[in-house]
Amino acid sequence: MAVPAAQSPVKLMALQLLLWHSAFWTVHEATPLGPASSLPQSFLLKCLEQARKIQSDGTALQERLCATFKLCHPEELVLLGHSLGIPRAPLGSCTSQALQLTGCLRQLHGGLFLYQGLLQALGGISPELATALDGLRLDVADFATTVWHQMEDLGVAPTLQPTQSALPTFASAFQRRAGGVLVASHLQSFLELAHRVLRYLAQP
Repeated sequence: MAVPAAQSPVKLMALQLLLWHSAFWTVHEATPLGPASSLPQSFLLKCLEQARKIQSDGTALQERLCATFKLCHPEELVLLGHSLGIPRAPLGSCTSQALQLTGCLRQLHGGLFLYQGLLQALGGISPELATALDGLRLDVADFATTVWHQMEDLGVAPTLQPTQSALPTFASAFQRRAGGVLVASHLQSFLELAHRVLRYLAQP
């Protein structure tokens, strides 16, 4: 009967080791790591400036959607977002333990291209927001162009420019406004991660 009692500390130690190992890799997956960047400093600084501007404009759009339509909590619209087919852009190649510079640039460009299309699909959301929405879309397109030109300079750009996949359609004004909240929220999350990666790469 003494055997289970003797095994208990061993099991506890194993559990603690498993939890530590899990936490260790979670931190590593969330932290952009890799060799020193070979990207031009001018490119990285321009990207950081563009990302900050889009984040600021995106925040302003979210605030106006909240004030105008009382849609203030993206987390309450997640299920609707799934049913509408609103995707999120990945940046896995930018946050893995071994940072893949080429893959990161391609994912960054692909994500910006996706959000450019999503913002275009939101056209007609509201006359009051049309100018802000169009300005945000153009800023995202400019950022995507900056990244694409850098990929061309490095010789890693795909042969053909990407094409937009099927974009969500909105059957009602409410769906379009809710879609606007979700797209703005997803774009902000995407840019927060991109900004961290770019800032890391810009370090001397």
